[in-house]
Amino acid sequence: MMGRIAAVALVLAGLLGGAGMYYFQVHAFYDRLEPRISLLAEVPEGVTRLTIADFEGIDSDSSPLRFRACFQVLGDHMELIPHPAPQPLNAPRWFGCFDAGKLDADLAAGRAQAWLVEGNFSYGFDRVMALYPDGRAYLWHQMNDCGMAHFDGRTLPQGCPPAPES
Repeated sequence: MMGRIAAVALVLAGLLGGAGMYYFQVHAFYDRLEPRISLLAEVPEGVTRLTIADFEGIDSDSSPLRFRACFQVLGDHMELIPHPAPQPLNAPRWFGCFDAGKLDADLAAGRAQAWLVEGNFSYGFDRVMALYPDGRAYLWHQMNDCGMAHFDGRTLPQGCPPAPES
């Protein structure tokens, strides 16, 4: 009898622990962002303001890589800086507007273009946007070459700004 009670207790503890871990990884640390009507983006001459609509976004204080957003860009946007190596990161399933797999395939096939919105907004991280010809846009953060080298403890590539003091 005691063995059964111990086994049930272990199974219940495992189930509760697993459910808690799932909740904390997928839901707990994300916050929905307030709607926005504009977005600042880098251009060769400095910075421009893009007018946007239908903004949906999520972010988390626990990591710069948890930011995702979906929106519509209104007006002209041809002067933006191309991003050479976009890598959309998966979003939680409950954030349905952002599909990293589809974005990756569309970027590779040329159905969307990747633009650098803000380089090194936080040391080693870039804000990247995938933009479709009809104005649909998706925004995420990804680590750049400087960040990858810095956080791996390697020598920084040429052209990187000085790394912050740890």
